[in-house]
Amino acid sequence: MSGGPPPERDPGLQPERTRLAWRRTTLASTVSVVLAVKAALHGGPSASGIVAGALCCVLWLAFLLLAHRRIHALAAAPNPVALTARHAAAAVACAVATAVCAVVLVV
Repeated sequence: MSGGPPPERDPGLQPERTRLAWRRTTLASTVSVVLAVKAALHGGPSASGIVAGALCCVLWLAFLLLAHRRIHALAAAPNPVALTARHAAAAVACAVATAVCAVVLVV
């Protein structure tokens, strides 16, 4: 064992993997919303189906904005800052609310 200073942390490809994970999640969210809107319009549009479909679209846009900001933050610096609890909670809330809307549309 040497008594020298500890080696500097090498982040490797972790920021790139995280960016790709955000992109995969936005793609999955897009597919979910498209299927939810399709389910809302199946058999003729109804008022509740249109409202739930519109809510899914708004939640998808909010999640897309959060993901876009995070992807830019990861790409902007070699050592990106950690995701804040507020942004993480907002992303989770958008995903859960979109899932609830989709369940309402299917049932």
